[in-house]
Amino acid sequence: MLLAILLPSVSMFLNGHFLKAFICFVLHLTLIGWIPAAIWGVASLTEDRARRRQEELLRAVQRP
Repeated sequence: MLLAILLPSVSMFLNGHFLKAFICFVLHLTLIGWIPAAIWGVASLTEDRARRRQEELLRAVQRP
C-alpha cells in the first residue's frame, strides 16, 4: 500500500498494468499530478485485490 502511495507507477507496473503505469508515471512527474497519481495507484491496487478475492470466491463456489 505504501508503494502505491509513494511510487504509484511502479505499483501499477508490478501488477501488470503497463499502459496505466506509463500514464501514471507521466502524471507523477509533475508536482500537482503526484496527488491524483497516488490516489489512482491506491484505487488500482484495491481494485486488483477485490478482483482476486472475487475470483477466489467464484472458484470456491464452483467446486463440487
